[in-house]
Order: sequence, then C-alpha cells, then structure tokens
Amino acid sequence: MIPAPATLGMLGGGQLGRYFVMAAHELGYQVWVLDPDTDSPAGRIADRHLCADYGDEAALAELAKGCAAVTTEFENVPAETLAILAASIPVHPSAAAVSVCQDRIAEKTFLKTHGLPHGPFVEIASLEDLRHAPSDLFPGILKAARLGYDGKGQAVVEDRAAAESAWVALGSVRCILEAKLPLDYEISVVLARGQDSTVRAFPSAENRHRNGILDVSIVPAWQVDQNAASLADTACEVAEKLAGCLKYVGTLGVEFFVSRGQLVVNEMAPRPHNSGHYTLDACGTNQFQQQVRALCGLPLGDAHAHSAAVMVNLLGDLWFEAGQEREPDWNKLLAIPGLSLHLYGKQSPRVGRKMGHFTVIGQDSKQVYAHALKARVILGLPDA
Repeated sequence: MIPAPATLGMLGGGQLGRYFVMAAHELGYQVWVLDPDTDSPAGRIADRHLCADYGDEAALAELAKGCAAVTTEFENVPAETLAILAASIPVHPSAAAVSVCQDRIAEKTFLKTHGLPHGPFVEIASLEDLRHAPSDLFPGILKAARLGYDGKGQAVVEDRAAAESAWVALGSVRCILEAKLPLDYEISVVLARGQDSTVRAFPSAENRHRNGILDVSIVPAWQVDQNAASLADTACEVAEKLAGCLKYVGTLGVEFFVSRGQLVVNEMAPRPHNSGHYTLDACGTNQFQQQVRALCGLPLGDAHAHSAAVMVNLLGDLWFEAGQEREPDWNKLLAIPGLSLHLYGKQSPRVGRKMGHFTVIGQDSKQVYAHALKARVILGLPDA
C-alpha cells in the first residue's frame, strides 16, 4: 500500500489525467504529470508538470526518482515507457496489459485466445493479404492496428477493391479487417481491478456515437433493460474475465457491440473511459478515484449508482458560430434540474475536440433523459 502523502506519476495530460489529479489530491496525494504539451489540462493543475516526450530518458528517470507509483491516461503511451519505469517503481496498468490494448491485432487475438466474444477478423500487412481475405469479411471495417481512436484511422469498406484503396490511404500500415456486424446498439462497462484481484464494476452504459465520437451515455442502459436485462450482467462478467486474463490493475473500459442480441467485445481501453464520466455525479466512488485506489493498493470503493444518469459530450463545434469563436452561454443549461457541467480547461477549441461534458442525474430515468434532451436543444445539439 502507498499511503498519502506520496507523489504519484501520470503519463498523459488530457482530461482523463486532469480528473486523476483531482481525485488524487482529494485523497491527499501529489501528482507529477509527464506530457509534451506545454498547456495540457492535467499539467496545469498538477503539482509538477514534466514537459517532455514519453520516451525522454531524463524525464523518465526523474519521474521514477520522484514518484511512488505511475499510471497512464492514454493508451498510446509506448508500452516500452511503462516497462522502463516498472524496473524502478510500481506501474499500473502493466506494460504487458497496455501493449495488448494499444494494438488492435493483439487485442483481437487476445480475445480469441481467451474465448472472449469477438467478431470475425484478419490481420492485413500487405495488399496480398487483402486479396486473400475471406469474402465474409465484406462489407467490413479496415482499421490501422495502432494509434486510432474516436473514429480515426479506420474506414468502412464495402468490397475488396474499396479495402485496397483504403489500405493505401491509411498509409499501407499494419491493419485489421473486421466484418461489419449488424448493430443493435452499443454498451460499455467500466470497472476497477485492485492489486488483490478485487473487481468493482460500474453499471453498464448505453452509448450513442456521432461521427465516430461518443455523443451520449445513458445509465441504466435503456435498450438492455427493455430487450435483454441479462446482457448487462453478462457484459460485466465478460469485462471482469477480460481484466483477470490481462492481470489488470487499475480502471478499465470495455466497449461492446450488441449484434443480433449477442454481446461482442469491440475495444478495451486501459484507463478511465469517456462513457464512465457519469460516475463523477451518479456514484459514490468515481472511476478516477478507483484508479488512484488501485494504483496505491487501497480498498476499491462502492461502484453502485445512486441515480440514473445521462452524460453528453461537448465538442469544440459548440464554441463556433457563423465562423466566429465564442464561449457557449451556459446560463440556461445550468438552470436545468440535476445538471452538472464539466469543462476540461482546454484553451483552444477545435471542431471534434472534446472540451467538456454535462451530466444530468435523478431518480426517474425518463425524466433525466428528458432534461438531457432539453439541454441539447438549448445548446443547439441534434436529438440523441
């Protein structure tokens, strides 16, 4: 166990890191953030910001010397960086777990090896691989094996010819070709797994995306409740088994497709997850405090939700009107019962950039959803 006061290290300075810093401070810890952005959201509130690349040897040595343990908020931090730090101090999640999650081919192979539900796929390393790919993978989705997120680094391909063009457009890099499954809806499970193998899973969220980016998360998941209540329990069981197979320690997000009534693991994120932001307002222990607890070997908190919740992402698009940048008017939004606004401290809005979110909570899930829709209308967002 690492008691407070102690200094924890965070690799990555985005909004997930920012909330980790806040959670760590609440528990009495200091945090050093390593991130190359001079104005990163987490770095701005950390006790110290090491502004350097994730592979910078001097910065890593300083982090290892000054911190009692290190974690990450960004799955694309090189696994080698985690391995270097792990030679000196505890690092959770491990380099081995992160390396699986940051490579789509390794991820799908892991699911297959451990008997976890997944869709049909094949590795693509050349045009020849595409020409010999099974026909039942079309129409499909061609994804770069590494560095893709929020819909980036991938393309829907209707046939083999389209896949060949897409592979070239993606830079002729290692890819995975997945069958495009008929989609009923999407859900996710965010859980924490401690160093003693204890697991606490938050309630499943129903997720709706727009342009490849998460738009809204609904808890409890309406579709799951209405159509197949047992799927929520099954999703938690699959996510817990996955975490155990990874020997995972920390907060983990697992995304699922529900296709023809069957659960299929889409992706896993070795960090807190966007769809778990509702836990900040609807749960006694949020996903970021769980990350701190797991990293430090503390008992995990209660993951039950005390309220129904709807979380809506706020993208940089809202900061622009008729081509002019301006701050959205939050006054009417904040008048909505049960609504909490969370802004991430990012100084430069961009179209598609996550600038914040709002969450509406309450005891009546339909009323909560209605209030969230009202908030969307106020902001000029389309119906969810």
